[in-house]
Amino acid sequence: MAVSNHRLFFERPIQEIETRIAELEATAGGNAETRDEIRRKKRELADVRKEIFSKLEPWQTVQVARHPDRPMSTDYIPLLFDEFVELHGDKFFGDDKAIRTGLAKLEGHKVLFVGHQKGKTLSERKECNFGCAHPEGYRKALGKMQFAAKYGLPVICFIDTPGAYPGIGAEERGQSQVIAENMLEMSRLRTPVICVVIGEGGSGGALGIGVGDRVAILEHAYYSVISPEGCAGILWKSGTFAEQAAAALRLTSKDLLRLGAVDDVIEEPLGAAHVDHHQMAGRLKMYLTRTLQKLVRVPLDQLVNERYEKFRKIGVFLEGAAVAE
Repeated sequence: MAVSNHRLFFERPIQEIETRIAELEATAGGNAETRDEIRRKKRELADVRKEIFSKLEPWQTVQVARHPDRPMSTDYIPLLFDEFVELHGDKFFGDDKAIRTGLAKLEGHKVLFVGHQKGKTLSERKECNFGCAHPEGYRKALGKMQFAAKYGLPVICFIDTPGAYPGIGAEERGQSQVIAENMLEMSRLRTPVICVVIGEGGSGGALGIGVGDRVAILEHAYYSVISPEGCAGILWKSGTFAEQAAAALRLTSKDLLRLGAVDDVIEEPLGAAHVDHHQMAGRLKMYLTRTLQKLVRVPLDQLVNERYEKFRKIGVFLEGAAVAE
């Protein structure tokens, strides 16, 4: 089990117990009393983690989803797939590092993988635009998905982005149109499509690779029409209200499942995905394999029709005459 070096403000009680355990282990030797104390502290650590992470506020969930040690697409690839061959470029402008695509093998199934990538070091993050893809990234994704459909390969998409890149160059190259095009083409792609929000699911940047037969989200990820800071800037005219905005947006996995915006929530290890990458990858692999086995049995016409109807039902509301007070 990995221990993260980066601590969120509400993880301080966890850090204090871990520090005490490390101190005890350094001096334990063969002392039976110290070994018993270590076992008690480890039980206490599990209880505190469970207490904290079972009651996260929406803004705390956003912080967990953005945790610098949280596994990204490139962390999952070697843990999930037996083989992976990366595919590059959109055959139009360039190769966007914020979206990775490639051919992979998952438990005997040949698939196409598409995923956002934020980068780990500062140079990687700058190269990936912190996970904010340009139009060429979405064109690359769509071109590879259409290739997959042609050869009968299921598509797996990992979503992890604050949003599409908002710069002038991206707008000049048709950012909004290419995202809309991706959504349209993915809605009628004649192959199984599984989408999973593994961290941040921000705005159109997430939707650009987010139309699938099954849309899942990790327990402590978030999925929203806009980032909390962006929402706060619009409604409250200040980013300092991001915490209130996060609560209003109903962006947590529990809210999204209740509202029908996602199909499944994948449970994270105790303390969230950044604590144990391998355990999280194992749970994700089980979900993908199980879901893929079901989807490949569905006739393509039925698959596409059900996908379309699923997204048409999202955002149900009631209409009626206003009631006079």
